[in-house]
Amino acid sequence: NEKGIIEVIGHRNAEQRRLIKEAYESQYNENLIRRFEKELSGDFERAVYRWMLDPLDREAVLANVALKKSDYQVIIELACIPSAEEQLAFKRAYQARYRHSLEEDVATHFSGDMRKLLL
Repeated sequence: NEKGIIEVIGHRNAEQRRLIKEAYESQYNENLIRRFEKELSGDFERAVYRWMLDPLDREAVLANVALKKSDYQVIIELACIPSAEEQLAFKRAYQARYRHSLEEDVATHFSGDMRKLLL
């Protein structure tokens, strides 16, 4: 049930969520994310799925969705990651998940000044 899911994972940090996922998978021999996909739907499913991701993976998914929708606000917010190390880690997570670089996707989806700003 949605309330139970919110109570269990809603107030946990990324490390705690990772441990919950590992414990579930060890106890039930089933991927927790796949279980959620079977049991949930719509916006709640997307929210739970993204919340269960590692923060860098979540940013990669958000960036990919935002690029496809030309959601400038999300793209600009992600481009403003404070440190060079965090930006590099985010770009690596994006590349690992989508098998091509964030820069390639930005170049594909944007042009002109917005493209220059983001690259």
